[in-house]
Amino acid sequence: MSTLPEDFISKYTRLLGNESIDFFKAFDGPVQKAYRINPLKANTDLLDTPNDGQVPYGQWGFFGAVSGHSISHVTGVVYSQEPSAQFVGETVRPEPGERILDLAAAPGGKTTHLAAFMQQKGLLWSNEIFLNRAKILSENVERMGLQNSVVSSHTPAELSVKLPQYFDKILLDAPCSGEGMFRKNITAIKQWHKDFPQELAELQREILHEAVKMLRPGGQIIYSTCTFSPEEDEQMIAWLMSEYPEFTLKAINKPQDTYISDGQPAWADKQFTDGQVDQSKTIDQEVLKKTARLWPQRLNGEGHFVAKLEKSPNVPLSDHIVKPLKPIELNSEQQKLMTSFVSESFVSFQLDKRQFTLFGDRLYLAPVGTPDISGMKILRLGIEMGTFKKNRFEPAHALALAMHPDEFVQKYNMTTDDWAKFVHGDVIRPDSGASLKKGWVLMVANGNGAGWGRYVDGQIKNFFPKGLRFMVKQTHSDLLEDDMY
Repeated sequence: MSTLPEDFISKYTRLLGNESIDFFKAFDGPVQKAYRINPLKANTDLLDTPNDGQVPYGQWGFFGAVSGHSISHVTGVVYSQEPSAQFVGETVRPEPGERILDLAAAPGGKTTHLAAFMQQKGLLWSNEIFLNRAKILSENVERMGLQNSVVSSHTPAELSVKLPQYFDKILLDAPCSGEGMFRKNITAIKQWHKDFPQELAELQREILHEAVKMLRPGGQIIYSTCTFSPEEDEQMIAWLMSEYPEFTLKAINKPQDTYISDGQPAWADKQFTDGQVDQSKTIDQEVLKKTARLWPQRLNGEGHFVAKLEKSPNVPLSDHIVKPLKPIELNSEQQKLMTSFVSESFVSFQLDKRQFTLFGDRLYLAPVGTPDISGMKILRLGIEMGTFKKNRFEPAHALALAMHPDEFVQKYNMTTDDWAKFVHGDVIRPDSGASLKKGWVLMVANGNGAGWGRYVDGQIKNFFPKGLRFMVKQTHSDLLEDDMY
């Protein structure tokens, strides 16, 4: 408690009253590690990740620390994610076939959670304004084997011009003052000052203005923060409903015994924001109980706020028509190489209304229903199939992670020793019982694709990406920091 800013202590002593004692004590408690299992993978049995019990509101969530060098992590079977953050994806619960936008998606925790519900069907558009963070997002989308995701790096205003009224659901896990991360992130404490929540609230309103434009009539916006601040939570929802009366607040399922609390209607009043304009008078404040708050003194996790808003289906449709992705044609040499690779490598291969597209020499299989991306900054478009090189086609690491091993003609189930060699980049000499022919081989660990090898002259040449290689040696430093987002 002594490390917390005095203004923060004063504010939440006033807001929480007697409960503030337990609230401040919680900051001295241990940080709870957790993760999600990825149901998109062929085998979700864990070899090397502890199971310390299930997160009570998440069907795929479990307590326990994840090693970044574990088979479970490297093959995308688990995603390290703070337990309270997992409630957000459970609230969105997209349906297979929907168009979903994760507007501030990096590093990818909530995007990959949404993908689990979608079962590779529909369109999951994941955006991050900062390019370096968007690259991390793209890497996590690849590792988790997503086939229906588009990863972009745009401002919300740039995106809303391209995709008006396009999405069925939009998740805005808003950039916020980060008070809910104080227990695990000393940087969040150092950057906080008494006016910081209001400064972030101004940014949140700007982003929400653009999100509203991209939501179809009848669609939903799920708004979340990892802060306790009323300015960024209840007051933000009160403002949105006042500014856009076509939105209604929907009740969030708060399962019994999870200790998830209702939002605080009284906190929408200006008396809690040191004289800010009261936006709550134009709405029924009591509806704010439909929002959800996760408090560290009440449950096994950090601080979070979640709200679900629905847009009226009677809002007029936009005149702007979003055009479909422009088709591309492979040249004769590319077509020959691709046909050869598919026939030699796949048991069967169906496009199912999907289409190929090229980024330079890199070939992608775009999700069904992808819109025109002309002039956009796209980092990933569905599955990266591979790269055309001189007289050959080299499959992408993403392809090995995205497909079920049974879809490939040649696969090699690695032993523990093979795994250590593979992730280190070494050549592997398969046992005498392996029946392999010259060509590409899917390298399999614990029933899931882990990367590519090429069998030549009795050995498997290693194609595990150089930037991902490591020496197998479990150390404390291998443990991942939980992903709040």
